[in-house]
Amino acid sequence: MSVVAKSSKADTFLPIRTATGAALLAAGTVLGALAAAFASNAGRSSLPPGPPADRGAHRSDDGVRRPGSGSLEAGRTGGAPSRGEDAAAAPALSGTPSEGYAAILRGVMPAVVNISSLQVVQAYESSPLAMDPFFRQFFGDGFGEFVVPRERRALSLGSGVVVDDHGTILTNYHVVENAREVKVSLADGRELRARPVGFDSRTDLAVLRVDDPGLPSLVMGDSERLEVGDIVLAIGNPFGLGQTVTMGIVSAIGRGSLGLADYEDFIQTDAAINPGNSGGALINTRGELVGINTAILSRSGGYQGIGFAIPANMVRDVLDSILKTGRVVRGYVGIEAQAVTPEIARAFGLSDSHGALLSGVDPQGPAARAGLRRGDVVLLLRDRVILSDDDLRLQMSHLKPGDRAPLTILRDGRRLQIEVVLGEPAAPVPSRPARRRG
Repeated sequence: MSVVAKSSKADTFLPIRTATGAALLAAGTVLGALAAAFASNAGRSSLPPGPPADRGAHRSDDGVRRPGSGSLEAGRTGGAPSRGEDAAAAPALSGTPSEGYAAILRGVMPAVVNISSLQVVQAYESSPLAMDPFFRQFFGDGFGEFVVPRERRALSLGSGVVVDDHGTILTNYHVVENAREVKVSLADGRELRARPVGFDSRTDLAVLRVDDPGLPSLVMGDSERLEVGDIVLAIGNPFGLGQTVTMGIVSAIGRGSLGLADYEDFIQTDAAINPGNSGGALINTRGELVGINTAILSRSGGYQGIGFAIPANMVRDVLDSILKTGRVVRGYVGIEAQAVTPEIARAFGLSDSHGALLSGVDPQGPAARAGLRRGDVVLLLRDRVILSDDDLRLQMSHLKPGDRAPLTILRDGRRLQIEVVLGEPAAPVPSRPARRRG
């Protein structure tokens, strides 16, 4: 992808199209002349006429289904079919709408909005007088360390998704972090001021609301049903260009340990996600919201085929909690865990590296009261296999204070059943999401 200045963009792209059209026109003229000469020679040939040409589609020697002769690809088979016959003979792609995804997008795109937020960042700068020798002779060299607090204003652009008929909008926390003012631009050209309802920095999600209850909204799908290879569409506002749709597949599910948030269970996709897409919609081919586009992995700062979205099921939990209480409250267990490496698995006699090794237990916490100890390996939570320490942390994050968490652990070579009743966290631990975003 080349980068061009705005003033030269038209001059860069238009000549390419024009040159391409001229080349095709010249090629068509030459091929037309050759075809006419060939037909003239064929008419004067003394060979007897062959059988009537089969005007249908045929399978050529390379096994590819091609149209009848007359085209350059199937010169062995006979006369060229008409446009209608060729369209009738072409097989339809299984499961793909005949008009692409336009019908689905017409109902979905009005529910995806552009978000601009005015952020004010406190910065400290050296005084312009600090290097002046006149002042240094009176105040000494230490005067150079004198700094002046200043406010720096920045405009952040992102995307958002309307999720109900009350004007509730979902976006990423990093899109509106430290924002003094948030504005939402709708598909119909209107601009509305949005107010915050609640934030969850630990999943990088934010909930906003605008005073327009009649906005179209998206239906939230079940992200647990996604499989690798499913087609998905990403909708957002890349680089501030305006509403844009890209298509790709689900490349992976359950991505974690990326350092983007405290709780990670990302959908990975190759649908193009760029700066400005943050907070936009990832939908399936039924038009259901299955994720919130959040981040990219890139060395250039732009799309390189790897994007990440927060799954809809995690989004739903956060949204419900914020709408009910204004914040997200998670149950407290009081444990620290680490991964079960192959070496640890062999030492504990495990057949694989699944599970989470408890490296610390709060002596005053719910885990200690239930009987958990440092060195226990958690194998199951509510009869679900724990894949890693990150998986244990993620599954525990879905539980609320007072919920019961039956665990299967391994201790001294024996499997034990222990039930932990989650408590209230002492205080929320804020986490700043990393800067590498989509």
